[in-house]
Amino acid sequence: MGVALLLAFLVGLAIGMPLALVMGAAGLIALLVEGKLSLLSVPQRFFNGIDSFPLMAVPFFILAADLMTASGITTALLRFANALVGHIRGGLGHVNVLSSMFFAGISGSALADAAGPGSVEMRIMTQAGYDRDYSAALTAATAVIGPIIPPSIIMVVYALTDSRVTVAGLFLAGIVPGALLGLALFAANHYLCSRYGYGPRRRSATWLERAIALWRAVPVLAMPAIILGGILSGAFTATEASAVAVVYALLAGLFWTKTLNARIIAKVFVQSALVSSAALLIIAMASLFAWLLTLLQIPQALASAIGSVSTDPTVVMLTVAVFVLVCGMFIDILPAVIILVPVLAPLSDQFGIDPLHFAMAIVLNLAIGLITPPVGGVLFVVASVGRLRFESLARRVLPLLAAEFIVLILVVLVPALSTTVPRWFGYAR
Repeated sequence: MGVALLLAFLVGLAIGMPLALVMGAAGLIALLVEGKLSLLSVPQRFFNGIDSFPLMAVPFFILAADLMTASGITTALLRFANALVGHIRGGLGHVNVLSSMFFAGISGSALADAAGPGSVEMRIMTQAGYDRDYSAALTAATAVIGPIIPPSIIMVVYALTDSRVTVAGLFLAGIVPGALLGLALFAANHYLCSRYGYGPRRRSATWLERAIALWRAVPVLAMPAIILGGILSGAFTATEASAVAVVYALLAGLFWTKTLNARIIAKVFVQSALVSSAALLIIAMASLFAWLLTLLQIPQALASAIGSVSTDPTVVMLTVAVFVLVCGMFIDILPAVIILVPVLAPLSDQFGIDPLHFAMAIVLNLAIGLITPPVGGVLFVVASVGRLRFESLARRVLPLLAAEFIVLILVVLVPALSTTVPRWFGYAR
């Protein structure tokens, strides 16, 4: 059965089938080859994969982000970021990074960041004289911050897959790594703009202009505080927080920006439903695939293989990081979490690694995989939006990718970067 599962999976990827269908078809073929297990296991695993109250947070966070984008909040974010850092060398690149950090507090998704504010940032940078490929590469790199700074859709799915961590703990664990990603991209952008002569210094905004920009951006800046504050205070759960985010986004669009109407809201609901359906389909298919991996005792075999390399937690973390990085180069982040976490998460107990540290390293690794060739889902989105050649975009993203790898190495080697903030609130051991 194991050989059939692997071969069907690899053949499906090779012929270009959608990953969700590849996992579902591979699971079905493996069961047919094995012949002893009932085929009723297939729909049962599909249903069990998405029959979860905490999983409702995924479509709610997607809807909240779409409502905020439709409300014109993206423009307010860009103006506020421009008022803060637009005057520095490579200013619009810094605006790109900072606005992505702000938007990460709404969307929780790299693809949403790249397709939403990322497309606007890319167009503005190109019009200001930045190279098109560089503008697109920076937009793709900054989109990686989306799944790291809370709230994060992928962290919700991770917490559902590994009972050792909670959604709130993971949200808190992502604050410092997310900030480090932003700082690393600030530094990389400054160096590259200085080298290629992009974005000369401009007049600094006055404090009044900054105050006005801040006031207009208040609705979006308040959302992460409401979500985290509500969860940490016990006012509501992470799932309830996602519903609160939707209500807040509706109110902000109707009464603050006054840009939402019935037609726009209906369009946003349809768009969010399509995106959510795709995400849930992937989760359902990946649940069957992960269940079969467990039946085949792949987790135990992998743990034994890694344990044979070393028993030192640092070496184990580096080994896992390399393995996850290779997987992330070919598999999208959502199915990768569902497939890999049940296999790898038990290692945290076996080798005495803090589960939040372990989780953050995997999430960050897979997020960076979104811009790592040869697949790189975010690279394809940005190339499509910007009408660029994928190959040239992949080359220009490499220096920015190197900056993100430095952050990844720090997160892997320094557990405190992931565990300090959660420990302050009692979510880390």
